Amino acid sequence: MPETEKEAEPESWEYSLYIPSDLRAVTVSRRTLRLILTMHGLIGLVDVAELLASELVSNAVRHTEGPAALRVRWSAGVLRIGAWDADPRPPQPPQELGQFVELESEDGRGLGMVVACADLWGWQPLSRFGNRGKFVWCELRAAA
Repeated sequence: MPETEKEAEPESWEYSLYIPSDLRAVTVSRRTLRLILTMHGLIGLVDVAELLASELVSNAVRHTEGPAALRVRWSAGVLRIGAWDADPRPPQPPQELGQFVELESEDGRGLGMVVACADLWGWQPLSRFGNRGKFVWCELRAAA
């Protein structure tokens, strides 16, 4: 029998996965994220979170050279997914998905997908371990 009637708020947590500049890292990141969310009981967020992480990590390894990282954080009912890369330049501005004539194209829609699917997104310049770069992130809120 529980000691209190109030249900405990899920704990906050954070994971970082450091990845090489290699397109195979996108699949590794996506599968790792699925495992993390499943283990924390957030299976309802997995499909959209995987899509968003794939777009962010893909941009990090396709458009920059050097190391990258996937960062996942859960706090107060919000999942934040982000990708760090070593290039301090801002990401290309996202385009609306309706602007793409050829929907079969696999290039150029990444941040447009993030904008369309996330509750909030942004980027910031970031220094880590003496290296300059940027952190592009998005947030998903858990359904109440």
